[in-house]
Amino acid sequence: MLSGWSTQGKLACPVCIDGNKAFTLKYDGKNPWFDCHRRFLPHNHAFRRSKKGSTKNRVVKDEPPPILNGEEVWGLVHNIPRVIDNAHTKLSGYGVSHNWTKRSIFWDLPYWKDNLLRHNLDVMHIEKNFFDNVFNTVMNVKNETKDDEKARMDLAIICQRSDLELVPHNNGKMKKPKANYCLTSSEAKKVCKWIKELKMPDGYASNLARCADVNRGQMNGMKSHDCHVFMECLLPFAFSSLPDHVWKPLTELSQFFKGLCSNTLRHDELVKLGENIPFIICKLERIFPPGFFDSMEHLPIHLPYEAKLGGPVQYRWMYPFERMMGDFKRTVKNKARVEGSICMSYLHRETTYFCSHYFKTISLFNRSQRNEGAKLNDAVTTTLSISNQLGRPSGKAQTHWLSDAERSAFLHSNSIIEDDPISQTRIHGEFPEWFRAYASDKENGVTDPNLLSLAWGPNSMVKTWHKYYINGYKFHTKAWSQGKKTINSGVYVKGVTGGGEDDFYGVIQHIFELEYYKLPHKVALFYCQWFDPRRNRGTKVHPQYDIVDIKMNRKYDLYDPFIIAQKARQVYYVPYPKM
Repeated sequence: MLSGWSTQGKLACPVCIDGNKAFTLKYDGKNPWFDCHRRFLPHNHAFRRSKKGSTKNRVVKDEPPPILNGEEVWGLVHNIPRVIDNAHTKLSGYGVSHNWTKRSIFWDLPYWKDNLLRHNLDVMHIEKNFFDNVFNTVMNVKNETKDDEKARMDLAIICQRSDLELVPHNNGKMKKPKANYCLTSSEAKKVCKWIKELKMPDGYASNLARCADVNRGQMNGMKSHDCHVFMECLLPFAFSSLPDHVWKPLTELSQFFKGLCSNTLRHDELVKLGENIPFIICKLERIFPPGFFDSMEHLPIHLPYEAKLGGPVQYRWMYPFERMMGDFKRTVKNKARVEGSICMSYLHRETTYFCSHYFKTISLFNRSQRNEGAKLNDAVTTTLSISNQLGRPSGKAQTHWLSDAERSAFLHSNSIIEDDPISQTRIHGEFPEWFRAYASDKENGVTDPNLLSLAWGPNSMVKTWHKYYINGYKFHTKAWSQGKKTINSGVYVKGVTGGGEDDFYGVIQHIFELEYYKLPHKVALFYCQWFDPRRNRGTKVHPQYDIVDIKMNRKYDLYDPFIIAQKARQVYYVPYPKM
């Protein structure tokens, strides 16, 4: 809107401008962007020569449209007025050769011609609209699907897919054959039931169960962030019953948005995303009908390039602004003066922020964040990293006496040598005693009190907690999570080797806080039940998409339950829908 380019019609893309290939459907009357993406593929790609996959009898040889620089765009807009007197008046050539509605006031800035990114494609709305089209079409939601009768009639004209064309029925009406990318009514209800029973960690997502209508087999009232979580995390599992040629492109689409929305972006990864997304959309064009592809299915082509220029999407998408406006709307008291109420609320907030700079003890800037552990000034720092934990327990503590097996499991080395049971026995049985004797011998020169305290081990009486905050997560024990809307007991520890060969996944059974004699520091431990980490027995990682499948009935057979809390990362386990 601020750039002056309208995002409606065949010329909706502000990057391609008039270089796109959008057209109008005969029966649906919409402007699809179907088969506009093969030209973004390499010249020798097989999809370019395919006459049956997309538009029938069409071979693509042309280049993608060039991205215009500031001088070239200025040559197009310098004669356009900044203000149009009548809002209904269209400039000459609007909708045919251009979509300019005005000349943006930003062109008066001396540096605007040199600005590489003069607009902002909002990733939040693109992801939501793309997800809505995919989800409603696969779930076959009435009046929301992109696969209706008109879409099938247009498909018969454009594509060569006889299995999807309408078939005449005995009563004289046309029957729509079931597509392999659609779920049946019973399968859609099972997906909704799966969502209804889904539990996720605290603060990770809203309650998706409120959106699931099991009786009708559809989702209602999903917010943008709900679509964001579903698209990037749950989509491969929800539609795992689809055929591989449908499931794989949808999974690749999910991973594209997940990689694009990462906190940290690497240039080589953005290059790979930019190479993959045309291929993903072309594979989707070989599956869904032409009416499925509106401008929102085209815009992801340009998102990796804009991420190179603008940086991580967290600083450019609409989530923080939508959240702020939601806060302001909730402060409205006078419904007849909504704008005035929002302005007053904004003024109060800015005044409060300004005053907070002068009151450091009571300030908005030192307010504790959600799931925040101990602060730096509250933590006791020592020379041992094992005890420098920025974590804090919560709830009512109970006492527990460590058994000999638990003390031994805590004191031994954390390195596991699964193929050498003799070494295992020696590490568990001999190392604690040897370490204590070595540190106690004055001839060895061990004088560090922290090391001596560690050698003698913790007190046998420890505190146990139900909740613990550390690493930005809130952890619960498995028993404490029972009956709650969220689940925070899943834990993951990354192995020392690459490729995830020795990664461990488990569930927290107990949370212990150990104390050492004459030392101020404490050590928080998670007592976990681990799943079998061996490949193809307890854990299986998809070689292409890195999806981790775990057999939760296969437990780790060695007794090594403890991990240091600061090494823990939170995970949640999603079952597959019962298809």
